[in-house]
Amino acid sequence: MPALVLLGAQWGDEGKGKATDLLGGSVDYVVRYQGGNNAGHTVVVGDQKYALHLLPSGILSPGCTPVIGNGVVVDPSVLLSELSGLNERGVDTSKLLISGNAHVITPYNVTVDKVTERFLGKRKIGTTGRGIGPTYADKINRVGIRVQDLYDESILTQKVEAALDVKNQLLTKLYNRRAIAVDQVVEELLGYAEQIKPYVTDTVLVLNQALEEDKVVLFEGGQGTLLDIDHGTYPFVTSSNPTAGGACTGAGVGPTKISRVIGILKAYTTRVGAGPFPTELFDEDGEALRRIGGERGVTTGRDRRCGWFDAVIARYATRVNGLTDFFLTKLDVLTGWEQIPVCVAYEIDGKRVEELPYSQTDFHHAKPVYETLPGWSEDITKAKSFSDLPKNAQNYVKALEEMSGAPISAIGVGPGRDETIEINSFL
Repeated sequence: MPALVLLGAQWGDEGKGKATDLLGGSVDYVVRYQGGNNAGHTVVVGDQKYALHLLPSGILSPGCTPVIGNGVVVDPSVLLSELSGLNERGVDTSKLLISGNAHVITPYNVTVDKVTERFLGKRKIGTTGRGIGPTYADKINRVGIRVQDLYDESILTQKVEAALDVKNQLLTKLYNRRAIAVDQVVEELLGYAEQIKPYVTDTVLVLNQALEEDKVVLFEGGQGTLLDIDHGTYPFVTSSNPTAGGACTGAGVGPTKISRVIGILKAYTTRVGAGPFPTELFDEDGEALRRIGGERGVTTGRDRRCGWFDAVIARYATRVNGLTDFFLTKLDVLTGWEQIPVCVAYEIDGKRVEELPYSQTDFHHAKPVYETLPGWSEDITKAKSFSDLPKNAQNYVKALEEMSGAPISAIGVGPGRDETIEINSFL
């Protein structure tokens, strides 16, 4: 039962798309198990760049079946637009499967997300405004709309009415917005039903049968460990569980079927949105990392906050996810620095702390304790093996591996599909 989980080990944007795509030719199914179109993956194939938001990266691999699991929230308009864009570029999307139990992002979820964030002012969380949080809130409050509801107009209407009973009160009386008409929402959602119907199925059954048949299934997380609703830097987090446990609930596969958990790490650290970030740089080094690394959000278009590598959060990700391997990405971005600082611990109230503090207050006040490693100036994008890397680059990787608590089994040395050094096979 070769089931693998691949997830972000920082705050997201670590290059999961590249890692998933690397494995895509060797796996039978690639499954998104949480999040929605607030996540984004960039995959470079030859001279073609693909920006994926909702679809699993495996959709670019011929012979691989991409799956949107029950834990994902689906905006039908975004889904259809993304499928159309890929079809126009000659990508076969016919194998896509969507769980009938996945929840639907409705127009009123998007509206509530935007007006709530605006209302919070300086206390805003930094959401993408795409309705993700309100959709998960509806799911927990048991007033959510599931994909399967699009095929029963009576049930759909009842559920939209129930959801809007409260939301229209908030919109009109608190936010001074117009009420949203039930009929208008129902009509829009029904308009998507037939277009996505060919993809909708019982994905839990499909995936478990695939594993029983010894098929290789890769579970692909969106965002990253430090954005997990339970284990991230709350409240500056996403509304789902990108950590490894989320793969089980978000895809309907038991934990005993997971054989390997791979964490994706950048060779430095980035974050999008508000929240604490101990190693964040506000100087020319931070700007250089942003410029050289192309650090702009795939989905949001926002500049990412940049900082040096944080071994404390890497160790935390190893522990929370039970990581068996790391995939280190964007090592090439660090080429040219004479010295590269690495955060090995924090200073909090004058004390050295080597593990992530559970207290939000302590983490907010954490100051990085750095060790400096010698850099390199040689171009590494053509490296095909670990020994091809400059000695200082090798030592940097070895140091990060020792500090992070799991072996680094692959290294990204450029954005291209073939610009990867594979040290140990993930399969």
